[in-house]
Amino acid sequence: DDGNGIIELVATVASVVLLVITLPFSLLFTFKVVQEFERAVIFRLGRLRAGGARGPGVFFVLPCIDTYCKVDLRTVSFDVPPQEVLSRDSVTVHVDAVVFYRVDCPILATNNVHDYR
Repeated sequence: DDGNGIIELVATVASVVLLVITLPFSLLFTFKVVQEFERAVIFRLGRLRAGGARGPGVFFVLPCIDTYCKVDLRTVSFDVPPQEVLSRDSVTVHVDAVVFYRVDCPILATNNVHDYR
């Protein structure tokens, strides 16, 4: 059993029916584009969809039951505010820092960390 329950099946069928009824307008909300440096992690009814992160390119999202989160894979830097530190010999030192980070696995960044940024 892969976890697909009857509620997920009913919600998926209802979403597809709603998509077909509102076809000209729903195309604006169903196709999403992810850039070369981004990946999209898709959740269906709060569960991670099989297949891992999507991208780069165009992917399909059911408007009522799917949500997605874009994750940037580029190296990001931000400044840490300067702080004063007292050393062992009682000298005040001003410390300034820059932090660099890069996401390697978008699924782990969205699911295992509250706010990776």
